[in-house]
Amino acid sequence: MTGTAPAARLRAALAGLALAALTLVGCAAPGDARPADPAPVTEGVPDELLSFYDQPPRWEPCGEGFECATIAAPLDWHEPGRGEIELAVVRHLATRGAPEGALLTNPGGPGASGVDLVRDGLDYSFGEPLVAAFDIVGFDPRGVGESTAVRCYDDAQMDEYLYGIPQAPRGTPEWEAELTARSADYAAACAANSGELLEFVTTEQAARDLDLLRAVLGQEELTYLGFSYGTFLGATYAELFPERAGRLVLDGAIDPSVSGEEVGTVQAVGFESALRTYLAWCLEGRQCPFAGSVDNALADLSAMLATVDERPLPAEDGRLLGADTLVTAIVAALYAQANWPYLNDALTGVFEGDPADAFFLADFYNGRGEDGRYLDNSTDAFTAYNCMDYPATTPEEQEAGQARLAELAPTIAPYWAGPDTCAQWPYPPTGTRSSLTADGADPIVVVGTTGDPATPYEWAQSLADQLSRGVLVTYEGEGHTAYNGASDCVNGAVEGFLLDGTVPEDGLICR
Repeated sequence: MTGTAPAARLRAALAGLALAALTLVGCAAPGDARPADPAPVTEGVPDELLSFYDQPPRWEPCGEGFECATIAAPLDWHEPGRGEIELAVVRHLATRGAPEGALLTNPGGPGASGVDLVRDGLDYSFGEPLVAAFDIVGFDPRGVGESTAVRCYDDAQMDEYLYGIPQAPRGTPEWEAELTARSADYAAACAANSGELLEFVTTEQAARDLDLLRAVLGQEELTYLGFSYGTFLGATYAELFPERAGRLVLDGAIDPSVSGEEVGTVQAVGFESALRTYLAWCLEGRQCPFAGSVDNALADLSAMLATVDERPLPAEDGRLLGADTLVTAIVAALYAQANWPYLNDALTGVFEGDPADAFFLADFYNGRGEDGRYLDNSTDAFTAYNCMDYPATTPEEQEAGQARLAELAPTIAPYWAGPDTCAQWPYPPTGTRSSLTADGADPIVVVGTTGDPATPYEWAQSLADQLSRGVLVTYEGEGHTAYNGASDCVNGAVEGFLLDGTVPEDGLICR
């Protein structure tokens, strides 16, 4: 992936949780009657892996209705004797007592915490029928959060990396050199502070961890709901273990066949389109900081970005709001239509010389707390996964992508491109980009949203076509991912499949 410090996160923003709710609701307590947990599934497991697969989780209470455990996994699945890592797991017990089994989930990122998704956002992320029937299981993939994690910078260093203003003018050779040096320092810190883990933070390794979790939970087949990047993890699992892929739902799909440069380009175009849709909505209201047509508003926004790029706005905490951070704030708000009023406030504030609301959105996206501490390691894990998963981009691919950006996403394009952080990574990428077919797997449901800015609808169409038994469900609407949102049609299709095995009609259109 390429990009400036904050834009590197955006260039392949295989994002996790949408910013649809800035506070998350609570969850129900479990029922009473409950059978004993099933024993780990070890049939057919090679002897060198048996000690991992034959470890029953030691669950401990960690909140009302929640239990937590730690599972040991090989550092390297291809050489399991090299060492071990830990995977943090949380489950919410089925509220009706006797569960249908375990429903595993991943919120995306890569780098978002599945533990946090389940523990802090259960009712926001999962409908009541799933919460009643399943033990909802969240986990932090390798490299992430409470699992053995990638570590790079401390809080102050991360502030400078994500929010620092380059000294040289944008686009000059000096600017390129400055950002390249910044990326090299960051990569060196990741290597120094993460150790040998860094080489094995890949989706292929994480998919093998997912099979381990399936087995230790006593499940013959995987039941899974993956969002955004979690769709790539789920599709990779189905490719590796088609005979164990049970009911899989992939919402907000990643196309596994496209290059890193193409991912960044298509996403920029998606956000530019979402920006136009937002501005059309904004101009119809009373609180919009713009006036005139959508094109007039885009021109004014471009001028705003150019202004803060040249003269960054100071915040009360001493940080400066430059164009890169303002783009991060805009993108954060575009993930869900419910966030558009926050974007109104942020852009109004910038017009008035106050960057507080813009920093609020950017900080939320970057996982930065009000006290300046980073609440997670999502930036570090995001970078690690993408640098290992995506083959290096050629200069010709970069040039073609930048030309397409300038044509199709002119507002965002000046702040989307830059030196490739992954070119400085201490390990070469091991991932490949190719179609995933999951031959031999049961039907896999792929959900795509026509107005999704982060994982464009065309990716859901492509993934459903690639999978040998892919089933496409389309939500005609805005925002990133669709399940448990406004569409009863989507919710019913997903829940009917996960609960009863009812395969939706391929090509089902929901509104």
